[in-house]
Amino acid sequence: MPDKTPTFGSEGVALLVPEVRSGRETLPAELCLDIYRLMVRSRAMEERMIKMSKSGQGYFWIGGPGEEAFNTCLGLQVKKGQGPAYDYLHLHYRNSATLVAMGMPLIDAIRQMAMTATDPHSMGRNFPGHFACREWNVLPISSVVEVQFVMAPGTALVQKRQGGDGITIVTGGDAGTAEGDFASCLIWSSRPGNELPVLMIVTNNGWGISTPASTQHGEKHIIDRGKAFGICGEVVDGNDVVASWHAIRRGMDYCRRERRPYMIEAKVSRLYGHSSSSGAQRVRNEVDPLDVFENKLTGAGLLDTITIEHTREEALAEVEAAVEQVLNEPMPQPSDVEKHTYAPSPVDVVYPEDYTGLP
Repeated sequence: MPDKTPTFGSEGVALLVPEVRSGRETLPAELCLDIYRLMVRSRAMEERMIKMSKSGQGYFWIGGPGEEAFNTCLGLQVKKGQGPAYDYLHLHYRNSATLVAMGMPLIDAIRQMAMTATDPHSMGRNFPGHFACREWNVLPISSVVEVQFVMAPGTALVQKRQGGDGITIVTGGDAGTAEGDFASCLIWSSRPGNELPVLMIVTNNGWGISTPASTQHGEKHIIDRGKAFGICGEVVDGNDVVASWHAIRRGMDYCRRERRPYMIEAKVSRLYGHSSSSGAQRVRNEVDPLDVFENKLTGAGLLDTITIEHTREEALAEVEAAVEQVLNEPMPQPSDVEKHTYAPSPVDVVYPEDYTGLP
């Protein structure tokens, strides 16, 4: 009989164990290796973008190194598509690994970093990590902290009325939960008889720019705020791939089945500070989820040094090729400012040169 032992990559590394364990929870070995590869690609992309910000190939960086474990698991479980039958995503600017896991080419994030006219998310208008994808229900990400939380009940309301199992997913940081938009989401998602299928995710990296969360939060856990509204939830180690996968699965299953809100607080790391404005230097005392997962897979016999090196080299080559191509792509022109500023309107024929709006 032919050998049906599954293998990883072109090296043919045999999958010696069928699953990877964390506590009582497990994931299939092949899925774990897919997640690992996505995490490596996301990290290589982000670190190259940091270099772009420091070399003049880009002007500002903000992103999600340290959140790859949780965000990759999130992206792989999204019901991806367009319209209310699929999941809506109201994300924030540290969700790059979510988009990579959903299938976004790395070159598209590099285009946004370089602000080229070929940037499919904003045509060079927005910061990196500020994605928008109509085909996948990814609403435009804003730099304004936490506004996505007050928008989320809107798409969830449409989904509740239409029926089906599509849910609305909204993510933000721990500091943003101090905004009124977060409280509005709690209220509007939990009104008796009008509960909405909103999966509220707080990625808690312990910092609000330069302010430690420990000086700002009186509650023990951020999910405790949901208790007054009858919102269930859980805290998860966002640096643990297996734990993160199952926490997300439980939250999604609950929202799809019960058509009610659910909250996840993921404890994650922030490996390069807040943004390039604070230097984007590597923070050495933070847990690196990529190292954690790499060690777990190596200990399980699923990775070896040759496979690790090859996977990283492959990701770096992909990113470098993307940068080389992007730096030769066209930049936006002054005339492009009129494009996509406003939707077509009957008033256009009356004021053909006026793109600033109604008189």
